Amino acid sequence: MDDLMFSPVSDLAAKVRRGELGAHELVAAALSRIEALDPALNAFVEVDGERALAAAAALGRDDPRPFAGVPIAVKANVAVAGLCRNFGSKFLSGHRPTHNAYLVRRLLDAGFIVVGMTNMPEFGILPTTEPRHSGPTRNPWDPERTPGGSSGGSAAAVAAGMVPIAHGNDGGGSLRIPAASTGLVGLKPSRGRVSRGPDLGDSYLGVDGVLSRTVADTAQLLDVLAGYEVGDATWAPRPVEPYAATVRRNPGRLRVAVTTENPLGVEPDPEAVRGMRLAAEALAALGHDVEEAAPAFGDPEMLDRFVKVFGPQVALGIGLGVQLTGRQPEDDEVEPLSRAMLELGAAPTLGYLGYLAQLQALARGVVAFFAEYDLLLTPALAERPLPIGELTGCGLEPFADLDRAGRFTPYTSLFNITGQPAISLPVGFGDDGLPTAAQLVGRPLAEDTVLQVATQLEAALPVSARRPAVAAQPAV
Repeated sequence: MDDLMFSPVSDLAAKVRRGELGAHELVAAALSRIEALDPALNAFVEVDGERALAAAAALGRDDPRPFAGVPIAVKANVAVAGLCRNFGSKFLSGHRPTHNAYLVRRLLDAGFIVVGMTNMPEFGILPTTEPRHSGPTRNPWDPERTPGGSSGGSAAAVAAGMVPIAHGNDGGGSLRIPAASTGLVGLKPSRGRVSRGPDLGDSYLGVDGVLSRTVADTAQLLDVLAGYEVGDATWAPRPVEPYAATVRRNPGRLRVAVTTENPLGVEPDPEAVRGMRLAAEALAALGHDVEEAAPAFGDPEMLDRFVKVFGPQVALGIGLGVQLTGRQPEDDEVEPLSRAMLELGAAPTLGYLGYLAQLQALARGVVAFFAEYDLLLTPALAERPLPIGELTGCGLEPFADLDRAGRFTPYTSLFNITGQPAISLPVGFGDDGLPTAAQLVGRPLAEDTVLQVATQLEAALPVSARRPAVAAQPAV
């Protein structure tokens, strides 16, 4: 039973459909794994075992939904009716929405059963998951290190085999960073691919997705999550066929640019470079044209402009808390970095719009680079996953933590600015026993190409069978 949570979600759903496995049995297996492993890893802020088991028991053998009975976890910044949506903050610790986000409705309509809500850094600001309110989430591969962030709770839950798949979102790398830190697949879809309603409107930076073990699982979940919802102001056009079908097609011979350069001028560590080189060699062996090239990243002030735009979007989350509670947060209810971002978000609107325009100008130049190349390959991270306690957002100089975050993850946020699809994919392991990953970036709206080539890399550099030692602990 402990092996079930390491199975592809399509296989689990097929077992339930054929009657080889009961949905109640499958959900119970996930809950047993959570009970056994989460005390050490702290991936969840709430587990909803009673309702999950009831939902599983109500499923019939002939349920037509494609993922009927498959357990899933949801990050604690998305609305699931009746469950904790605290954004990693004490300020919202009592918030339980009475509605489901559209993406959650889509998951439920596909037959998934939500077993709990996962931990995150306060308001999703940092690329680690160490909120003061609910404590640090630990990396299953090394509990003294971060699983990344901000979807770190979801990543730890999947990597340890507590659930087979989990929701996350990405406003600056928050799917790709934890995927790289824990040996998972993390796709940031194109801007507008997944609706953020009904609570949020358009997002210049953020998009939702999943953390999974395989590219095929990610493709299937993108089919579930993607698409227009009534009232969306903008949306990505529908693909010509389901991603689950596209992912099985050969992409043909492509031009792939490879670079270790990044907008912040950070020098990546040798293991990060080795991972990128492994992927580049595999792509060349597959017949793709691989060459060293990089887009024009602009000047080093890009991070400052990104923060000036990211800050107000973070402030929206805090503002939601103000609306829900009817008051401003007390000093001990939000972390120093969150308060600093809230103050930044209150800056004059004209300044925000100016910084946004500068980022859009940068994006045009980066996207133009893809007229010559189908894909860009980079390291996923510049460093190994950081030790617990190194990056928390609770220091005396809050913005120093953002500088530290940039040195850890200089490759991801640029593609939130451009809105392009980008995926982090495990390609091996370092001498320290931690996963090593590479990032593939596609042309705008070209998730099909990204997923096809990621599938080729997954087959050429298979690593998914390896499990962290903590995952061997038997369920109770």
